[in-house]
Amino acid sequence: MSTLSTPAGAPPAKQRTPVRPARVLLHVFLAGTALAWLAPLLWAVFSALRPYSETSTKGYVSWPDTLSLGNFTNAFEQSDMLHYFGNTLLIAVPAVLLTLFLSSMVAFYVSRFDFRLNLALLLVFTAGNLLPQQVIITPLYRMYLLTDLPGITASGKLYDSALGLVLIHVAFQSGFCAFVLSNYMRSLPHELTEAALVDGASAWRLYWQITLPLCKPAMAALATLLSIWIYNDFFWALVLISTGDNMPITSALNNLSGQYFTDPNLVAAGALLTAIPTLIVYFLLQRQFVSGLTLGSAKG
Repeated sequence: MSTLSTPAGAPPAKQRTPVRPARVLLHVFLAGTALAWLAPLLWAVFSALRPYSETSTKGYVSWPDTLSLGNFTNAFEQSDMLHYFGNTLLIAVPAVLLTLFLSSMVAFYVSRFDFRLNLALLLVFTAGNLLPQQVIITPLYRMYLLTDLPGITASGKLYDSALGLVLIHVAFQSGFCAFVLSNYMRSLPHELTEAALVDGASAWRLYWQITLPLCKPAMAALATLLSIWIYNDFFWALVLISTGDNMPITSALNNLSGQYFTDPNLVAAGALLTAIPTLIVYFLLQRQFVSGLTLGSAKG
């Protein structure tokens, strides 16, 4: 009985990998999880594209007669979004830069210099992230009211000012950033700093010209996370800001809610518009963001 042979020079036939039930279940689970996460977003987009008169008559679970961008236009104009985007930019940019600068200095000190209390100092900074915000809101609120800043803020106090929000974001985010950056800096070769010290470099030069440029991937990943966290903040702005014109964009969505009537389709359109800047930041820095998920995992 003769057998078929592969012609000379022909590539070998690829063997098909058998489909395992466990792999099928894994893909089904991942697809279901992705749909579960996307369902609220897709529902918000579907609602924002429909006029309220149609959904009030036919219900939200119905086939649409008309789809338009009218709700997005009305939400942008009625909520004065450009003004509140400017308020958010005034808070987020200084908060991100200050947090990265201060936390990188702490991380450099505890990771590149050996002394008894370096681990305790890092734990103190990190422990601040474990404290719930609601626990300190009452004393913090009173402290903001009692802190006078005449000529520095429009309100004359730390309360109801962009400076107050910048400071509280820096205070709460510095611990996490110092922890991540210290782990990253520990993975850098100590020979770099030792050689610079032999050449007579100062501590500031070791930090600014040698260590910090090597931490650009970590800094970019943290900048992405901080931008999204601070931009999406609602709690601190609601408590520490009283003037409506000083509110950031997340709190300004209240302008779309009336006293006796609220259009859910209009609010959905406004919420989607406020999410656009965070999506832009993520897509521009997504490579650094993904790599930042594994920062410090190579070395402890």
